Amino acid sequence: MAMAKELKVERERSTLDVLELTHVWDGGEFMTDIRREMESLVFSDPVFNNDDLYFRSNEEAFMRDMEKSVRYVQRCQELNIQDDPIKRPLFVRAINTELPIEINETMFIPTLEGQASNEQKERWLEPAKRHEIIGAYAQTEMGHGTFIRGLETTATYDPKTQQFDMHSPTLTSMKWWPGALGHTATHAVVVARLITKGKDHGIHHFLVQLRSLHDHKPLPGVHVGDIGTKFGYVGGDNGFLRLTHVKIPRENMLMRHAKIAVDGTYTKPAHEKISYGTMMMVRAFLLFFTSDHLSRAVTIATRYSVVRRQTPSKPGGPEMQILDYVTQQYKLLPQIANSYALKMASRFMMQLYVTTKGEIQEGDLSSLPVLHATSAGLKAFSTEMASQGIEVCRLSCGGMGYSLASGLPFLYVRIVAAQTYEGENTVLYLQTARYLHKLYSQRLSQAQLPSDVAYLGADYPCHTTCSANTPYQLFDAHIQLEAYRQRAVRSVSKAYRMMEAALARGMDQPDAWNAASVEWVRAAKAHCHLSVLQMFINAVQTHEMCPNNRHIFKALCDMFALHGIVENGREFLQDGYMSSEQMDMVRQQVYDLLKVIRKEAVPLVDAFDHRDELLCSVLGRYDGDVYNHLYQWALKCPRNKYEVHPAYHKHLKKLIKPPSAKL
Repeated sequence: MAMAKELKVERERSTLDVLELTHVWDGGEFMTDIRREMESLVFSDPVFNNDDLYFRSNEEAFMRDMEKSVRYVQRCQELNIQDDPIKRPLFVRAINTELPIEINETMFIPTLEGQASNEQKERWLEPAKRHEIIGAYAQTEMGHGTFIRGLETTATYDPKTQQFDMHSPTLTSMKWWPGALGHTATHAVVVARLITKGKDHGIHHFLVQLRSLHDHKPLPGVHVGDIGTKFGYVGGDNGFLRLTHVKIPRENMLMRHAKIAVDGTYTKPAHEKISYGTMMMVRAFLLFFTSDHLSRAVTIATRYSVVRRQTPSKPGGPEMQILDYVTQQYKLLPQIANSYALKMASRFMMQLYVTTKGEIQEGDLSSLPVLHATSAGLKAFSTEMASQGIEVCRLSCGGMGYSLASGLPFLYVRIVAAQTYEGENTVLYLQTARYLHKLYSQRLSQAQLPSDVAYLGADYPCHTTCSANTPYQLFDAHIQLEAYRQRAVRSVSKAYRMMEAALARGMDQPDAWNAASVEWVRAAKAHCHLSVLQMFINAVQTHEMCPNNRHIFKALCDMFALHGIVENGREFLQDGYMSSEQMDMVRQQVYDLLKVIRKEAVPLVDAFDHRDELLCSVLGRYDGDVYNHLYQWALKCPRNKYEVHPAYHKHLKKLIKPPSAKL
């Protein structure tokens, strides 16, 4: 492959073992091999080709994604990976477009596995895995989203008929947004309020058939369709659903935890949040999603910033590579660090989910509050960080970043959507904040608290000032963590004191919480930032790698820590914890780290191992042949098949006049 000389120079001068870093990124050599195998299978299949990705109309995109969905099912069956928890998700990732049918795998089946009884699994689980039925997860309503307890759809049990009456009583109770709901799913897990013997027992899960398995027509009482064009996710088939007194058997309530007897007697689950398992699983997965997409964006922007030259630094001199401008480095290089940080956090989050899920299945619910608070906060933190980071990458590419050819708008619209689905971020931060409030108010010792919040212990040795006296000390992980703990403790304490003051003025609990909510969000963010830093530091300390790789990996971790202090400087300066001199010292260390990371910037993004077929970016090509392919890409635009566009004959011709003889 011919390669742009700028990229060639960057790669040849590197001292890194790029493949080893790829193994670190993937989670081991075994995982790299599997990922590459899945990518090769996808990229060699013409049905999955994405060459026209940015030229499709909405309807064309939906039809292509449906075609890919069917091919995806066929290939999974042929490869026998439909139940493989590693290969199947990596296969989907490589397809790199919205598969409406994938909701069946990511939400419908996991809900059945977690919420259905053994008898119900025998009835529905295998057909769903074979795609004889295709499921959606219908929770969000037009009028209610993250506030799940406020959902309006009802499931009223009649012991005479042993049926539930599924009903959308208002316009706002209509299910709105669920993927695959519009024109794909045959069934849905519908989240509705259980009413039996005249009492409302809150939300529960019900299996409702939506469409005929013979001709796909909606069943009586089922009004279903697409919600219309969105900012992105064109092929996601997000739909609406309104149920008008649809009758389902008693056995269609998922009854692994909560149960309804024939006579309508209700047995509640062991924990009220045990039904949130699917949401927490998706939130845990989102950390993989955000780190993956941010790393793609910074790969594109970094490679382009090496190839692109702009303005001589000195009169008469050559134009500089824009990555040699410190301002460009300050935009992009922290995003490389952020990508690695979120990736390391994603592994911790998924392990926490798997461990807690296993404990729940054994009847131990003690870790559920930790999982709920952690998954909520890190989902919000990661999607916010990735959204901001991808936009920084887009802006760093100048005008070219606005073109779909860059691949950056595609990444951006996918990530910004994640800030509101599976829980709007502010609401999720507040869920984490309630966890912090509860534990802080108990004034327990460190030993009595979960490890992730031990710093809130009443006996925690909170330092009044930062102990870093020399620049080198800022690279000490203990000093970094101490600074972030101090920030988090101070933020939680301030929010708590603000709330207590409101209560003392006579406010009731909900109003006092609302009055202090901005500070509680700030506290939750500080807690999440500390958590991710801790996970990154743990990864640095435990991963085995060659000395050069270890040096750059530690530099990335230091960048994540110190850049975070600079960008949130006010919170570290408050109460005099850090002096202005220390903050200047931190800022200078960030500038010094830019020099270190700049030397290895291209190999570091190469280590993400994103193939061109996955990046779908002219600017981010591995070979750096940007300008030739940018022109070739433009020629593919459907409008350019006309030398004279029909719009001229229909409209423009009315204005343009041949020149007169005088002209």
